[in-house]
Amino acid sequence: MAEPESEIKHATEPLAPVAEAGQEPSTPGPRFAIERHQPNATLEKLQLVWRVLLYLFLMLAVAPRAVISVAAEILGRQRVALSPDFLLFLEAVNFALLLGLTVLLSLMERTPWSSYGLPWKQAFRANFWVGLLLGLAEASVLIGLIELLGGYSLQGWALGGAAIFRWGLLHFLLFVLVGLYEEFLFRGYPQAALSKLLGFWPAAIALSVGFGLVHKSNQGETWVGVFSVMVVGLLFAFTLKRTGNLWYAVGLHAGFDWAQSFVYSVPDSGELVRGHLWNASLHGPDWLTGGTVGPEGSVFCFLTMGLQFLVVMSLFPAAAAGAAEHQAPPSEPPTVET
Repeated sequence: MAEPESEIKHATEPLAPVAEAGQEPSTPGPRFAIERHQPNATLEKLQLVWRVLLYLFLMLAVAPRAVISVAAEILGRQRVALSPDFLLFLEAVNFALLLGLTVLLSLMERTPWSSYGLPWKQAFRANFWVGLLLGLAEASVLIGLIELLGGYSLQGWALGGAAIFRWGLLHFLLFVLVGLYEEFLFRGYPQAALSKLLGFWPAAIALSVGFGLVHKSNQGETWVGVFSVMVVGLLFAFTLKRTGNLWYAVGLHAGFDWAQSFVYSVPDSGELVRGHLWNASLHGPDWLTGGTVGPEGSVFCFLTMGLQFLVVMSLFPAAAAGAAEHQAPPSEPPTVET
């Protein structure tokens, strides 16, 4: 079955009953961008536009600056910006603000929370863990290909004893929060709202471009790395399309970043976070190692991302996803059997 695009329904089409905030719709439909009737379609479009613009302004321009200022006051201005505990604080507070804003929008639009991509009933269930394992696998294949051509080497342990567990757990919690925050920020409410205006894939492309451009401010990031982030944004959008929510993407995002930063101890989007497992180095041409970006800028990263698209197509066939959409309530999307 072909995958439906989330678009605003024509006024003459039958309309599903409006669901109260926090409730599931009584009839099957798209899991994202729940449609509802407005007396004036133009007014609804204008409302969606200004809400998306305000959302992006608050979450990309206002909140991060304010949270960094608060973190500096609480944790101390002498703290290194790339310390995992400092970053963990930033991600946790930013995600809490994002949740609050999205709940407010859900109430304003009388839209079920599950339509924004993170249904509570699916939190940290099978799809998250499968995504996490495949993120670890992708990073391992990527580093293995770079090492095979002489671009990666180890100079010994950077941690020992209990410090391995302590730093490993801190990095893991950090990157789970990174996955939650970044996926929900770019593929939560904005994806649902813009899908009504533009259709699913035009919205996903626009948001993936923004996702890449935001990473340009990272220390060591390059335009090749930015393009890589744009492509991975499309991959995450594809998982949303096939699974119906963001939990698989959150796991995939967290697993890949944790493996890069902690396990293999290389820069992630141009930044090397403190407390990594090995003293590791990348050496060789930028097309192989990614240069200052790290492995995300390597030509092999585009290969492994292509493989991830094929994995998602295999795990979540379009026909099965479409059948589940018509047979199961929106809070119960396709799940990988484990």
